[in-house]
Amino acid sequence: MRVLGVDPGLTRCGVGVVEGVAGRPLTMIGVGVVRTPADAELGQRLVAVEQGIERWLDEHRPEYVAVERVFSQHNVRTVMGTAQASAVAMLCAARRGIPVALHTPSEVKAAVTGSGRADKAQVGVMVTRLLRLDAPPKPADAADALALAICHIWRAPAQNRLQQAAALHAARSPITSKGRTA
Repeated sequence: MRVLGVDPGLTRCGVGVVEGVAGRPLTMIGVGVVRTPADAELGQRLVAVEQGIERWLDEHRPEYVAVERVFSQHNVRTVMGTAQASAVAMLCAARRGIPVALHTPSEVKAAVTGSGRADKAQVGVMVTRLLRLDAPPKPADAADALALAICHIWRAPAQNRLQQAAALHAARSPITSKGRTA
């Protein structure tokens, strides 16, 4: 499985591609950051993020895109920019028919470090260890993007089984419009 992880942001949008399957050693295919100037007009910044994501999709041909789920912060301006960059990444993937998965920051931290409260340094150390790198990717946005891809590779099989079980259950127990079985 090849996954493009995206740590959304308007100034720095981390991107990283990891290949592998759960239970086996993973391989980093590429890592980087799509940057936009903070003083540029918002529309131009979003276009730059789109162009950067499109280049990564063209070059690495991922089967899945894993994006960090935007969560509420105290700084609304930061949340808005992150949400806009996240939407651009999801749009680029959807346009190509690539499935998108959203993972919360604590879910990613727990998957990679064992603790949903890990700090950025701990995530960087574990990404370095798991991908057998010489040093943690810099900046932290790049390491976070790799962590998203790792999280998705490890969690996707279980999520797929849960979705299949739910679909099977729904197919076996028809529900009327009032929520009662027929």
